[in-house]
Amino acid sequence: MTDNNEEIFPVVDEEGRVVGKATRGECHGGSMLLHPVVHLHLFNSDGQLYLQKRPDWKDIQPGKWDTAVGGHVDYGEEVTDALRREVREELDVTRFLPEKLTHYVFESSRERELVNVYRTVYDGPVTPSEETDGGRFWTIAEIKDSLGKGIFTPNFEQEFLRLGF
Repeated sequence: MTDNNEEIFPVVDEEGRVVGKATRGECHGGSMLLHPVVHLHLFNSDGQLYLQKRPDWKDIQPGKWDTAVGGHVDYGEEVTDALRREVREELDVTRFLPEKLTHYVFESSRERELVNVYRTVYDGPVTPSEETDGGRFWTIAEIKDSLGKGIFTPNFEQEFLRLGF
């Protein structure tokens, strides 16, 4: 499996207004075109946070632990629709109540993303798809003990610290 470099993403300003479009390959190839993504932090009632493991075939941060759900907004798609689609595709979860936490610009050496961050509390079944390499619930203490050790994606670590979980 590989990412589709011809997939079309919206190009947005820092408030999320669409100003153009570009391919995944362009967005991830160093162009620094700002494109929107969604993240969902999925907690259980015990306060544990579900994280997914990125598969080795991903073009960005393969093999690292990351936010429960993270995905791109397709061109012409609303952010909340993208969130529900990504949660269904990656975890097979369809009944959840998302709470918007924030949005911010994340920049790496290859790309710029407008990250739309949500959280939810969910105690139902979680079935990771082939888009991930599995996942599990982590205690907040486990996550804090593992920060800075190359286990997590840099984006997850920055977001975790930003949100103060």
